Amino acid sequence: MGVEVGVQSARSRALAVLHVRSRALAVALLPAAFAVILLAGGSTGHLVGRGWDLARWVVGVVAVVVLLAAAGIGLVVARARPAMSPTVPIPEESAPDLYRLVRDLADRLDVPAPSAIAVTPDCDSWLEDRTHPAHGPPPQAHGHHADAGRGRDDPYGLRGLASARPRRTAAAPVLVIGSPFLWWMRVGELRAVLAPVVAGTGPSAHPDIAAARRFVRGLDAAVAVTSAPGRSPLAGPVCAGVGWVARLLLRGCREYAAEMERGVAAAAAERAQAVDYGLRIVAQEQVGLAYAGWDRLLTRVALPAWRMGRWPSRLDAGVVAALTELSRRDRLAEGFASRLGERPACDLLEEPGVVDEATSLLAARLFHGGPAEHGPDWSPVDWNEYPEEVVDRKWRTDAARLHRVLDTLGVRRSPNPPASDPHGPTLARVLDHLAAQPHTPTAAPQAATTLAPPPPAHPARYQAASPAEDPESTPPDAERTANADSTRDAEPTTRDTEPTSAAEHAPDSDRTPATSHASGAGHASDTGHTPDTGGTPDTDRTPATGHASDTAPGEDGDLANERSAVLAAGLSAELAREEAAAPEPKTAPPGAGAAGQIPGALPLWDEGSLPLLPLQPPRTGRDLLADHVTAMVCCAAMDTAGATPGLDWLDGPSLLINGERAVDLGAKVRALIEEGDPVPLRTWLVDSGIRPEKPVRLV
Repeated sequence: MGVEVGVQSARSRALAVLHVRSRALAVALLPAAFAVILLAGGSTGHLVGRGWDLARWVVGVVAVVVLLAAAGIGLVVARARPAMSPTVPIPEESAPDLYRLVRDLADRLDVPAPSAIAVTPDCDSWLEDRTHPAHGPPPQAHGHHADAGRGRDDPYGLRGLASARPRRTAAAPVLVIGSPFLWWMRVGELRAVLAPVVAGTGPSAHPDIAAARRFVRGLDAAVAVTSAPGRSPLAGPVCAGVGWVARLLLRGCREYAAEMERGVAAAAAERAQAVDYGLRIVAQEQVGLAYAGWDRLLTRVALPAWRMGRWPSRLDAGVVAALTELSRRDRLAEGFASRLGERPACDLLEEPGVVDEATSLLAARLFHGGPAEHGPDWSPVDWNEYPEEVVDRKWRTDAARLHRVLDTLGVRRSPNPPASDPHGPTLARVLDHLAAQPHTPTAAPQAATTLAPPPPAHPARYQAASPAEDPESTPPDAERTANADSTRDAEPTTRDTEPTSAAEHAPDSDRTPATSHASGAGHASDTGHTPDTGGTPDTDRTPATGHASDTAPGEDGDLANERSAVLAAGLSAELAREEAAAPEPKTAPPGAGAAGQIPGALPLWDEGSLPLLPLQPPRTGRDLLADHVTAMVCCAAMDTAGATPGLDWLDGPSLLINGERAVDLGAKVRALIEEGDPVPLRTWLVDSGIRPEKPVRLV
């Protein structure tokens, strides 16, 4: 009964959306109707005279113009390519077991099976309509599965609901699965989580609902097309007019479309109640845990590598390692590691490594804006190579930049350099400079203004994560994330919910593995990061909320230490210059196909808009200075005390001294840059056997 009520509600709202379309068509035909009446009156001798003749000419011209405008708008709406989420397609031959699981699930739910399956670097799953001609030919139906779930009385699998008029049968939508789910969840858990999503194919097959969705997507795509820059002076006003009409129609049907999607979600959730309901409740805990681990892996582990021109090629395997480590540290996750003995859902893929690599490259492009092709400045990196290829290189690059800025500021070398290398870069030089004379409070703002950097050419590359509390002392709130994600199970939807203009929001991919919901498209990251070498300053950092920082790079009024403020401004300016000089990422050549695309197909998103879902807000000057000082300390530790770079699955780059993580460095660096107090850091250096006066190797 609940299923029928939900579908009835969704269909009534779909008809309301179609009524908006019908009213728009009636308005377009109204001048033509008046013209026909005037012409008929003249031919019968009833409406004669000079005034009526003039009226016939005027109304006739208006009717022709309105009909031509309506035809043009209708053509734009019909031919505009709807937004499509960036995904990696999974052909049936590469995952027969996964297709079999989904079809068996559709049979149990008595609904049509999805037409295809794709994965995306996101912690969410949804149905996506890809029947538009611009998206390529729809996948062929497989035998009786094309008709699965259709009742004898109702060809759309919805008993008691007949279409208002006969229409063509639309292809089933594509099932998009978040790749972290495939690697972290067990087979039974994945089936339970997908049940309410697959159940949505039943309402999606109804012609009224399908037509309403096509209309809304067409309007959304038309707004995006008409809002694109670079129009000629003649085409600009025409596109502006078409966009105005499309926005007007979108506003008229937005509320109905949202209520329609809620009805579809309610019907799907009700239908899925009978399938693995108890297991689905348990699986929702894994959804929240997967999101927490995926978010930390992207912001703390992957992001530093992307900035160095390397992209981890096994992100999904890394999330399993991160969550296993989380289960070891976090008492909220106790017992989750025991699940690893069960069959993982990625075993349903024939070649999980190939899918993982393609998804990892897609994640790098979406969240960082990397190139579509491999190259010397953009290459994959394995996890076992991460410490040497990413961590060590990042620290030495940052340390070299720090000394270049010190040279620019005219800071002299250490007063007592070693005879072997009197000009070598040393940590003592940094300590002596930041711990020098007491500051003059009024001088810092002026210095910061003088060295303020130009706006970065690629702002996304400045987006660093702000570190959260050390996970060993304060674990991430996995339980809160699980509760937040579990609410989505009550209203599983397709990605056609609440249409908004594609010109105002990113297309169906507006989800971020790290925003509102890492996905759900999206979810803003809860935690950010700079390399955890024992902790770079982790308080007073700008939280990773997805919004711009209150303090832009170079605005260091929050630093009481005058020399720290000047040095931070210099680092910001140096980074901006490097960014401006960096070459633009290469886009995929026409017909080559990027990650997640079918070769020869048109790009699924605007290459110039990457990254679509940047992870973090810009770093402040204080954050940059803390990162660079910490990097210098780590270089000194590696070159003078035998320390090694390491990878922590939850905190990213870490410093290993005698095989153990240095977890108490952040507060000492913070005391140096904020208060000019070098004593805590010098004491730590002595206790760790680090020689600050010794030169270090830079890149």
